[in-house]
Amino acid sequence: MTPAEALLGHLQNKQCLVINPRRRNGVILIKPYHAEFAGPGAFVGGDLDEDVTLCYPVGNLSWLPSASPTEQIKAYLIRRQWTVLLKQIVDNPIPMERAQVILNQLENWFDDRTVAFLPDSAVASLVGVLPSTVRGARPNATVF
Repeated sequence: MTPAEALLGHLQNKQCLVINPRRRNGVILIKPYHAEFAGPGAFVGGDLDEDVTLCYPVGNLSWLPSASPTEQIKAYLIRRQWTVLLKQIVDNPIPMERAQVILNQLENWFDDRTVAFLPDSAVASLVGVLPSTVRGARPNATVF
């Protein structure tokens, strides 16, 4: 079982977890109509993510159990920060620019190699564009 499959199982069981804050890792959470990103220190699980259908690990995915209510609140706030960052990107009305910005941000948070292995469809779902738009925004992309 891959880490993403294991995490999905935990989410479907409504377990409360925190993405390991000591690693450069995260997860793209695919939901029925959109995707969300949870980076280091962010809360995942519980009722918040009961509708997740697929997980894409970013980096070497690792999570920890949510130990205390105080830690859980802190992790919720970190998750909210990731959501606010994505909203700022999504507010741009130009799809190609949204795709370019999310790719640039992911490369800044992680590295080029990690981002290169993310499926276009997963990245596209984060910012509301078509997978072909992400493909065209990637460095060295050939657009036909």
